[in-house]
Amino acid sequence: MAESGQLTSSTGATFNTLAGSFFRQFGFLLIIAAVFGFFSFYATNFLTGSNLLNIVEGSSILLILALGMTYIVALGGIDLSVGIAFDFGAAFAIVALKNYDLVWYLAVLAGIGGGLLVGLLNAFLVVRLSVSPFMATLGTFFIGSSVQRIFTNGGGPISHRRAPQEFRNLAIGNVSGIPTEIIIAAVVLLIYYLFLEKSIFGKRIHAIGMQREAALVAGINVKKYLFWGFVVAGATCAIGGIIGSANLRMFSPLAGYSYLLDAIAAVFIGASLNRSGRPSVTGTLIGVLFLGMIANGLNLMGLNFNTKDALEGIILVVVLMLAVYQQKAMTHRQ
Repeated sequence: MAESGQLTSSTGATFNTLAGSFFRQFGFLLIIAAVFGFFSFYATNFLTGSNLLNIVEGSSILLILALGMTYIVALGGIDLSVGIAFDFGAAFAIVALKNYDLVWYLAVLAGIGGGLLVGLLNAFLVVRLSVSPFMATLGTFFIGSSVQRIFTNGGGPISHRRAPQEFRNLAIGNVSGIPTEIIIAAVVLLIYYLFLEKSIFGKRIHAIGMQREAALVAGINVKKYLFWGFVVAGATCAIGGIIGSANLRMFSPLAGYSYLLDAIAAVFIGASLNRSGRPSVTGTLIGVLFLGMIANGLNLMGLNFNTKDALEGIILVVVLMLAVYQQKAMTHRQ
């Protein structure tokens, strides 16, 4: 009888260990599947081709900003100014079209230039003045916000209803039935994937993020990677702003702020899928689509604004708590 009891106890312990290991590895994927199944059952028209396409298209701008954030987080930093780069991209593009009557592709370059300015300011503060990325980008956020209010005399929008159709097509056009917005986001995603995940430069970037001192000892020019990281992230986020301005035919001050927290959440949700807890391009993509699915599903259920935000916040807290649990469990096992 004693041997039978010991065998039962051992079997139960083994089952609990296997169940815990399975949950640590696939817990977040199970949550995604559960949320997807819930909306498929309770949200009208959620599981339709047109709505799923809407989720992808509606997530395109957030994906672009989240990729810029992924770059900086991979370097071991954080960028609180992604919304400012978004705003500057939109403002420079609209002003170039409205005030200087530039052709649409030069306006796009002007918008990217606006994002580069934000990235250069961050790079200067972090690399040259040795300010922490958090404080540097927070400072850029406040500076950029003030500049927008001053430039617009208090925060009024700048509209350009006669924007060229080619410029508008960046947001509302399509190629063979695929929305241009999705195509642009896919191109940016592919570039980031090849650079951050498949190149020697990407390996060095992740090495800097994991252990900066070891990277220095290995001969990696950390300052150079940090400098270009912020510059590229700024230009990337400006692309999102250009698409947003093309869609609305206007620049709305501080519109990019609404993307900041979701971009951070998407990156860290994606990092929870990685056994090492490191950010990745594919993880960020999954995080962005997960956030888009939540927002879309709650809208289809007809919830009011305050209720929707509260439920979305609760879901995110649960997911991030799971991510912390997974990382602690993996660290303990190692």
